[in-house]
Amino acid sequence: MATNITFHPGSVSNEERSTLLGQRGLTIWLTGLSASGKSTIACALEQHLLHLKRFTYRLDGDNIRFGLNKDLGFSEADRNENIRRIGEVAKLFSDAAAITITAFISPYKADRAVARELHSAGKIPFVEVFIDAPLAVVEARDPKGLYKKARTGEIKEFTGISAPYEAPDAAEIHIRTDEKDVAESVKTIVQYLQDNQYI
Repeated sequence: MATNITFHPGSVSNEERSTLLGQRGLTIWLTGLSASGKSTIACALEQHLLHLKRFTYRLDGDNIRFGLNKDLGFSEADRNENIRRIGEVAKLFSDAAAITITAFISPYKADRAVARELHSAGKIPFVEVFIDAPLAVVEARDPKGLYKKARTGEIKEFTGISAPYEAPDAAEIHIRTDEKDVAESVKTIVQYLQDNQYI
């Protein structure tokens, strides 16, 4: 880290901003295999919360790689850095009192723990949502044809095939998308947010 920089605290506290804007910021971190349903659920959840008049913003894995993280590949080190950056960006959005929804495979427990700790240090709620579907189900879905390419070796280091996915041990919410549809999944997340007085 550079030694010629100084952190400048905001002129408005997180609590004051939340009071003035009428909502509390938090991050809803969706994790799961490719084709498990993360992006689909994240989009539907974003729409639902916006219609409840909640300031909400979605950060999607593929979209971020077109801009902020376009310099990163899919090695383990690059995946680590991808999630580190997203954790920092999500924290900034949530500190601004947004309900921030992230949809990233984020395959490693340690990286998700770093993202959680960033939020914890800033006293910002972090809700991990495990979007779970068996490998056979996501391979059958395979909307982008990625699993097929991974099986033939055309894509190297593909999560679930040639690279690991470490499932959460204690996610706040666990959704099996081979058992629940999108509407039911959104309802499950919203119910958790209501039960914990986040919305």
